[in-house]
This record gives sequence, C-alpha cells and structure tokens, in this order.
Amino acid sequence: MGLTAVEQRKDRDADLPFYQPQGSECALFESAFHRRLPVLLKGPTGCGKTRFVAHMAARLGLALETVACHDDLTAADLTGRYLIKNDETVWSDGPLTRSVRRGGICYLDEVVEARKDVTVVLHPLSDDRRILPLERTGETLHAPDDFMLVISYNPGYQSILKSLKPSTRQRFIAIAFDYPEAEAEARIIARESGLGLEACRALRRLAGQLRALKGQDLEEGASTRLLVACASLMAHGVDRDTAIRAALIEPLTDDPDVHRGLIDLVAVTLG
Repeated sequence: MGLTAVEQRKDRDADLPFYQPQGSECALFESAFHRRLPVLLKGPTGCGKTRFVAHMAARLGLALETVACHDDLTAADLTGRYLIKNDETVWSDGPLTRSVRRGGICYLDEVVEARKDVTVVLHPLSDDRRILPLERTGETLHAPDDFMLVISYNPGYQSILKSLKPSTRQRFIAIAFDYPEAEAEARIIARESGLGLEACRALRRLAGQLRALKGQDLEEGASTRLLVACASLMAHGVDRDTAIRAALIEPLTDDPDVHRGLIDLVAVTLG
C-alpha cells in the first residue's frame, strides 16, 4: 500500500536541513516564493534564520546563494566585475547576478552590515520590476519566476547608522524570528548535539538567565547556536563547566568582572 500525502511529505522533509518550525513561517515563506515576493527575516543572532533559509531552499528544490554581508561588501561584490584572466579582460558574475540568471534564492545575511550602495542594487529586484541592471555590461537582467531575494538582519544589534531605510523595508514582506520557547529549544539542542534531553533543558534554563542580561552586562544573550555548540562539547565528553565557559561565557564577554559574574550565575542556576 502506498504512502499517504502526509507520510510522503514527512519522508521528504526528513532529508532536508533540519529546522523546527515555530509557527506559520514555512507556509508564509512558500507563499511568498510562489507570489514572487522578496522576504526580510529579522531576529537575534543565532536563532535559526540561516538554517531556515537552507531548509526552505531544499524544500522548494531551489539553488541557494548565501552572502555573509560585512562592512566592505559593495554592490560590485554582488553583481560582478571585470577580471584579468589569461591576458584578457573577462566579466565575472557575482552571487546576486548568478542567482538572477539561473533562478533560486539569493540570501543576504545581515544586510545592514554592507555598504549603502548594496540597497540601491536591490531596489529594482525587490519591487514589481524584478530586474537587475548591470551598467558595466549594458545588460538588464529580468529575474525568472523561480528567483527569490531574501535578506536578514538583527534589529536588536543595529545602530542608528546601520538600519534599513523605510524605502527598503517596505519592499519586503517580513518574518520575525526569536529564540524558541524553552522545551522546543531544549529538544532542538538535543537533536543537533546528541546530548541528553535533561542536560539540554538545564542549558536552556541557563540561557534564559543569560538572555535576561542582554542590554545590561551583555550586548547579546546566548544564542541557540551557542547552546548547540556547548551541548556538542558535552556530548563529546567535555565536562559541563569547561564546555559552558568555552561556548557560553567566553564568546559573550571579555570583561573580567562580567566574566566572574557569569561564572557565579552558572553555579546558582545549575548548581
């Protein structure tokens, strides 16, 4: 007897990059793709935005170009440039141009970190024109139906000088992310690390205490990514306190006083 549609979907999803849905974000993203709408993902660092995009790209059967944006990233880095090769000047497509030519998802992670000229390039791609003008080659590329532009940023970590202008934000539908609720996050950590669920629940309790310090003693709280790293060390035999220091304390602060305070917090929270 053949598999039902639900069973077939579960069987297919088992082979995708793991992502635990927190709500309707998967269905919303899929609808945006089919309606050719660009998507903005916003949420704290390490909460699963990049994994979500990888999951959805595989689920939709799309190629994925991921660009980690930084202070020196320019529009030319995305679109392409002329290079000298074998004594000839040849055009080399950037990741955004490659995605527009062939289709698929182009994902710009932490887009506010890039230079201002990047958003100018994105504007004609993120409205109903869906075009990418390449001034250097004289081309105007029209995005195919299976092209999708996705950007992300961390609204809690941006400064006044690094924020998305309303003229850019309003070209995207937005999906807000946050850390999963406690039990769901503990199960995610256990699945990703191989550590026992009870130990992962304890790490999640500690994470809740660390996150409460965001904006006070810490710039950022402990991300799900850091919790998985800590649990992975423990699953590999590293003792708990050493793993916590390496994965949850040292990455969060360089201040000696805050460091000592976090060590005390671990002792109080976990015993």
